[in-house]
Amino acid sequence: MSKEINTVIIGASGYTGLELIRILHKHPYAKIKNLVANSNAGIDVSEIYQHLSSIDLPKLQKVEEVNFDDIDVVFCCMPHATSQKVISSLPSHVKIIDLSADFRIKNADTYEEWYGVEHIATDLQEKAVYGLTEQCGEELKSANIIACPGCYPTSILLPLLPLLSNKVISTKNIIADSKTGISGAGRSAKVGNLFSEIDGGIKAYSIGGHRHVAEIEQELSIVASEDMQITFTPQIAPMTRGILSSIYVELNDDMSVDDIKDTLENAYKDSKFVKVFSNGYCPSTKDVYSTNKCVISIFKDRIANKAIIISAIDNLIKGSSGQAVQNMNLIFDLDEGLGLDDIALYP
Repeated sequence: MSKEINTVIIGASGYTGLELIRILHKHPYAKIKNLVANSNAGIDVSEIYQHLSSIDLPKLQKVEEVNFDDIDVVFCCMPHATSQKVISSLPSHVKIIDLSADFRIKNADTYEEWYGVEHIATDLQEKAVYGLTEQCGEELKSANIIACPGCYPTSILLPLLPLLSNKVISTKNIIADSKTGISGAGRSAKVGNLFSEIDGGIKAYSIGGHRHVAEIEQELSIVASEDMQITFTPQIAPMTRGILSSIYVELNDDMSVDDIKDTLENAYKDSKFVKVFSNGYCPSTKDVYSTNKCVISIFKDRIANKAIIISAIDNLIKGSSGQAVQNMNLIFDLDEGLGLDDIALYP
């Protein structure tokens, strides 16, 4: 491929926008044509992030100042509700990769129930493809709107979807306990996110009602061909980035922990970014820090017919910006790993 892919990042001053700048800067075909951040329009992004001062980047603009005529891809890194308004105004020729929740939920009533706002672009919502890269297949390439999954759902769905589609585990009594770094809360100032508030401790939040449950249950139900519910508890850990999900499942009759391992290894045997350990190693967020990888291990519980799955991702990359670029690569028939070949930062 010789043609450059002209890209726009809307919401470029947040953490996911920052990660997109970093990834796209080293991508062999992507060119960052415009950076949009309405509240910081007119300044260089390096005035916000000094470490970008050595990179030649366009000034931050307002979205209405952008000429989309020669743009191929728009990455939208805005909060829910805001994203759908902006996307509704964009020209139809551009591919839109949305990192908000606005196009993940297929049912408008369900979206309103979980997010508390009316969806004003239901015609676009119906056409959007849920962009869990390893699962969405060829339909991704023909879609104009790709809804990138949330970070928690990515860490939970990658292990569970192959197991449900192959009927290895029960659809009942699934529990997901996920711990995340504080960057998942975004860059805006909040007292609860101060260093002195989170350092040295860990706390659960949105217990029994986190918004990501809606998309997790939606995707599980599609694969299982029945309505599913899970128990999900998110927790904030005193670290900058990463998600570690502990997932508790029940085996179906005549299935074993080895069947879980075999199913996941087969599902991801050709995957660039999903690694299934079969040697008893327990993953850490350090294994995926600053990478687009998801690592998974499976353990037999002491209780009969139960298993524990451990999954780790970097919430800002595989859980957000990296997966978005992985999807862009597939849309343009590129190697899906372009721009994403980092190994983990360690220690």
